[in-house]
Amino acid sequence: QVQLVESGGGLVQAGGSLRLSCAASGRIFSTYTMAWFRQAPGKEREFVAAISWSGGSSAYADSVKGRFTISRDNAKNTGYLQMNSLKPEDTAVYHCAGRLGSVATPKVGRYDYWGQGTQVTVSS
Repeated sequence: QVQLVESGGGLVQAGGSLRLSCAASGRIFSTYTMAWFRQAPGKEREFVAAISWSGGSSAYADSVKGRFTISRDNAKNTGYLQMNSLKPEDTAVYHCAGRLGSVATPKVGRYDYWGQGTQVTVSS
């Protein structure tokens, strides 16, 4: 089992930045691919970014490419999502997710473990 806890969300003006953190406990974090998904009210959960267990490969949704950066520190059992140039349409609850396996897949159904989420609100 892996437990995931997100933090770092909040209210920010358009153009601002936030860094989300995902603290993991339980099984060895370094063996898990990690991802961030988000869900806005009335919408389905959507892929944001993913990173392989080694950090050697990553993937991003087109909507966040060039603005968001996913990273991880396996020594600290923590993953991160640096979000720059935020837009009102980035407003959502952001969830951290983990899966065994080396592929940084964008498919929500491939992830076994989920955090409760952290709210990000971007004002215009």
